Amino acid sequence: MTSSTVTSSQPDRPPRPNLAFRRLRGGRSPAEFAAAVRRAAREIGERVSCDARYIGRVEAGEIRCPNYAYERVFLHMFPGRTLTDLGFAPRSSVRGRGARTPDAPPSEATSSPALTTGETQGDCEPYDTQDPYDTHINYEESDVLRRAFMTSGGATVAAASLSPIGLASASASERPVRRVGSGEAGALEEAVRRIRLLDDRHGADGLYRRAAAPLRAAYALLDAGATRQATVDRLHTGAGELAISVGWLAHDSGRFDDARSHYAEALATARMTADAALEAHAFCNTAFLARDAGRPREAVRAAQAAQRIARPLGSPRLMSLLALREAGGWAGLADRTGCTQALTRAKALYERGPSDADPEWMSFYGEAELEGLEAQCWSTLGDWPRAARHARRAAHLQDPHFSRNIALYTAELADDLARGGRPDEAAAAGTQVLDLLDVVQSSRIQAMLAGTARVLLPHRRASGVSEFLERHASSPRPV
Repeated sequence: MTSSTVTSSQPDRPPRPNLAFRRLRGGRSPAEFAAAVRRAAREIGERVSCDARYIGRVEAGEIRCPNYAYERVFLHMFPGRTLTDLGFAPRSSVRGRGARTPDAPPSEATSSPALTTGETQGDCEPYDTQDPYDTHINYEESDVLRRAFMTSGGATVAAASLSPIGLASASASERPVRRVGSGEAGALEEAVRRIRLLDDRHGADGLYRRAAAPLRAAYALLDAGATRQATVDRLHTGAGELAISVGWLAHDSGRFDDARSHYAEALATARMTADAALEAHAFCNTAFLARDAGRPREAVRAAQAAQRIARPLGSPRLMSLLALREAGGWAGLADRTGCTQALTRAKALYERGPSDADPEWMSFYGEAELEGLEAQCWSTLGDWPRAARHARRAAHLQDPHFSRNIALYTAELADDLARGGRPDEAAAAGTQVLDLLDVVQSSRIQAMLAGTARVLLPHRRASGVSEFLERHASSPRPV
């Protein structure tokens, strides 16, 4: 065997979130922080194409070490800190790369146009320069991913991985099964319900990795085939809903690129099978993700597309939620009029009450969620008192079953109170959130609480603030 100068690749390891970098972002949105990075780059004569997606990839741990342009920018933004202080791996430890001084030119063998605004090779993937507002779905890539999932095992393996709670290993059996029946379709549907229930109670961070096996199993079931068309339809819908659920777990735990991929897979499945309800759900979550990822215009477009698709389905509550998704996009665009109009429409639709056409996945959507989403809109628009009123109402109205949402609304309340000049009340609300973090694991909530703590730092002498800050600083961080 001939030798090679190329180091063999090591087994893939799940990326570890860069919590140090996330803490430095504080209460700023990914888009706001990306804008600050671009401003800092201009100050020192660098050019970087930084957007919210890049920040999300750094915080998710997908970029272990930035390229030299980003390194200079980050060290300019945070003087006195090293790359390690910012949560990055030392450059010399990145697979397939040797260390060199920042001023040394890159070698010809390792330089390429793709790296001029990207990351070093190895574990630091080149930065994706795709237009973040491009919502075109790459169906060919989606189909490749689907087929890759399908080849992971037979139908018996798939069914085993979906039971008994929907989060077991996908290697339980290797006996082949020729056809899939209603039992397997039912197991898939139950896995979706189980994941949603666990998320409601405990948050996404501890679930995302475990949910990958049921998703692979779902597509293995599709590949095995079924004799009855009704079963085939159930399998496609179940697989699409499961992709959305796993996408949501990625979304809520800060893995925005993973979430976008799962939502796109669900959208492709919906369009291939002409499933309007699934398509509306996929667009609904895509709009929510776009808002959180700092792409408000895409959020508006996705929410409006969802409303066009969902209108014939006959569910006012679904249309109400989609109007709220649109309102969040308008708020991100600082369009108060557009936001207010969408909020008014959402409330009017909600008041029409529930109907038999309401999707099963909307069990979380009640008056508390409506209030919570409206609070987020006013917070984005900088109307802190109004946001706090709605957040307080949301936390009060929420069913105790939804522990994660109670923590979320209370964290929203704490942040709005802190920014609105009421530090003592903010500290009290923040302490309530810390009490809930024993059972809720959500990077979203952790990030919100970190932002609140940063805002409260100058108010240590206010009642309860110092105690909250000390407890927050000593609380365990997600890994």
